[in-house]
Amino acid sequence: MRRTLEAFYRRMAAHYGPTHWWPGDSAFEIAIGAILTQNTAWTNVEKAIANLKRARLLSPRKMVACPVDELEAALRPSGYFRQKAKRVRLFCQHLIGHYRGSVVRMARRPLPELREELLALNGIGPETADDILLYACEKPVFVVDAYTRRILSRHGLVPPDIGYEPLRALFERHLDEDIHTFKEYHGLIVWTGKDFCRKQPDCGACPLRPLLKKGQPLL
Repeated sequence: MRRTLEAFYRRMAAHYGPTHWWPGDSAFEIAIGAILTQNTAWTNVEKAIANLKRARLLSPRKMVACPVDELEAALRPSGYFRQKAKRVRLFCQHLIGHYRGSVVRMARRPLPELREELLALNGIGPETADDILLYACEKPVFVVDAYTRRILSRHGLVPPDIGYEPLRALFERHLDEDIHTFKEYHGLIVWTGKDFCRKQPDCGACPLRPLLKKGQPLL
């Protein structure tokens, strides 16, 4: 498994080069982006982040203090904007109440305790928590998503219904613990999944096609 996962990484990296994923000008922006990207495409998150910047709302205290309808209007492009406004405000309130509004201070907490703390916040599930931990807090946790499950299951490496935690553990068990590699690997999976491993796969130019066993069915 280790050799296979390393081969996946090499082929995707050779195809795309550095992804520099996750985009964001600050740890706080990255954390907010992780919440907003739930159930939507990243292009929609970019629009919402741009709205927040134009309205000078991209700080924990301003997002808590502003009228809720103003925040909802800024987040509208990300979809489910009322729900997401509540979630980002809750995250900001937590950040202010426990860390004086600083993601950097929050990141000083040990990984296991901080992950549990984030998961206890309403609207933050395992993938969102791990996005925040890896990209905003620089913690060595591997982020998996629907693309990860789809790519590995289509190569016969995991069952298509594998849960989040077993899939995350598989990567962390078979890869060296390296924050840069974890970031790039996840970014490469996102790009490969978006470009090739869609629900209707486009395998022709996929960098992982040579690793698919001959005659292996796509799930």
